[in-house]
Amino acid sequence: MPWVIKSNFRNMSSMILPDKKDAIHKAWLYRVLQSLADEPYLAGCLYFKGGTCASMLGWLDRFSVDLDFDYAGEEKDVKKTKILLEKIFAELGLTIKDGSKNGIQYFLKYENDGRGRRILKLDASFPLFHASKYKPERFLEIDRILNCQTKETMFAHKLVALRDRFNRTGGIAGRDIYDIHHFFMNGWKYDTEVIIERTDKEPKEFLKELVGFIETKVSKKHIDEDLNPLLPAGKFALARKVLKGETISLIKDEIRRL
Repeated sequence: MPWVIKSNFRNMSSMILPDKKDAIHKAWLYRVLQSLADEPYLAGCLYFKGGTCASMLGWLDRFSVDLDFDYAGEEKDVKKTKILLEKIFAELGLTIKDGSKNGIQYFLKYENDGRGRRILKLDASFPLFHASKYKPERFLEIDRILNCQTKETMFAHKLVALRDRFNRTGGIAGRDIYDIHHFFMNGWKYDTEVIIERTDKEPKEFLKELVGFIETKVSKKHIDEDLNPLLPAGKFALARKVLKGETISLIKDEIRRL
């Protein structure tokens, strides 16, 4: 029987914190997100997505460290968007250590006297995929509403992200495998239109190729290095043993269903 963690994720309102030393980083994630939500222009053009969004909404049971968005504004307004973001960073006392000259990407440094993270990454992708769908979601811990990718859109992007990350950077993130496994185990649907747009393949064909990719490219080392800081010790110990095999099994079950 596939591995399943029994928890009522839908009633969760806070991202888990596997290690106390990450409490400062988590606080900064919420500070930046709250400030962004309070700026009407930014809240209207930055649509929240990715692991941190899913974790904050209770869709994922792991820690996540970056703030990822889709940029829904016009390309000509990127400069305005960056000016407003940089104003928020300055007001919060964050230092811009690096970033994209033309795009919306920042590596932000915050003070941390203890051992642990000191850099927060914020990234906004554009142009949007036409198939992506969004809806307002309330983030209870900061009492704010933000436009977010729907669960179905997010799941589809996560399916594609594993191999796409490898094609772009040569890297493999264990968290991509974990998230795919988690979404399948919860019985959630993925948006087939997103997969078709991003891969130019029908879902069944894409999933067959994804199985081959996981079988040949993903190692236990990839899973260990990426997931260890993001999960409580017990959950990590279980995940590293079964994650690859069960994810392949779940995808093959979906292929047979199709």
